[in-house]
Amino acid sequence: MTWIKKGLIFKPSGKNEYFKSHASIPVVNQVDNDVMRIYFSSRDNSNRSLPTFIEVEADNPKNILYIHNEPILPLGKLGTFDDSGIMPSWIVNVNNKKYLYYIGWNPQITVSYRLSIGLAISEDGGLNFQKYSEGPICDRSIEEPFFNTAPCVIKEDRIWKMWYVSCTSWKIISRRPEPRYHIKYAESEDGIHWGKKGIVCIDFSYAEEAIGRPCVYLENNLYKMIYCYRSLKDYRTNSKRSYKFGYAESKDGLTWQKFHNKLGFEISKSGWDSEMVEYCYVLDYKNLKYLFYNGNKFGKTGFGYAILDKS
Repeated sequence: MTWIKKGLIFKPSGKNEYFKSHASIPVVNQVDNDVMRIYFSSRDNSNRSLPTFIEVEADNPKNILYIHNEPILPLGKLGTFDDSGIMPSWIVNVNNKKYLYYIGWNPQITVSYRLSIGLAISEDGGLNFQKYSEGPICDRSIEEPFFNTAPCVIKEDRIWKMWYVSCTSWKIISRRPEPRYHIKYAESEDGIHWGKKGIVCIDFSYAEEAIGRPCVYLENNLYKMIYCYRSLKDYRTNSKRSYKFGYAESKDGLTWQKFHNKLGFEISKSGWDSEMVEYCYVLDYKNLKYLFYNGNKFGKTGFGYAILDKS
């Protein structure tokens, strides 16, 4: 594969009190033949992540048609799993509804944060969402005592399939707690109640000490996954240890083989994505395959896109 980078789409201006910085984890949904809606999270004056969206021209996503200037979901009640941050992670169209799976944030004392997976549902085409519940649909458990986050969800016939990030430990590095996480699998009959299978899909390697945000799609009867990975040390300041994309393939969605050299997507030599690339979302449009992604500083420099070169 060869991806042709098309550049930056959006970065917050900093003028809106809700959206002072960052445009993290782009989640893309096609409104019609001409318009795509890109959900993402931005940070307010208190550094809390809040979800919103923009609409772009489908043929030219750098042409922004509309910017939504308020959050689409409120933070949870004090003490709930999403009282300190909400980040969209995946969207599924089902019947006349849209299921938005999101990440809920809680600050912690002994470690930096705790993450859980929530669900919000739209019945008006994705403009307004209601939380399914005040509690998470996936959370830490007996088998997974740390956190669950960043799901990718696909509905196949009557089975809903989820690939998600599972934290396995926290390590103190340079006097700071850092999470170690990999990608696991769960199934559901309704997209709400999930059975975790205990299956590790993408596991650790020497360079892959934190493995995040799976993006799974089906192509030619083959499951393909683009994910991001980084080291535990110096990943905020050293581009060689920061997030980059990994790639894997699977015949059944459960057992995966890594083929990083196939992906053909690297950080740029300069600019908004010259330090790291992460949190991608792949979407087919007409005869094109788009890849939307974040760059430096976990979305602080905004998000952009690339197109797969099929020549």
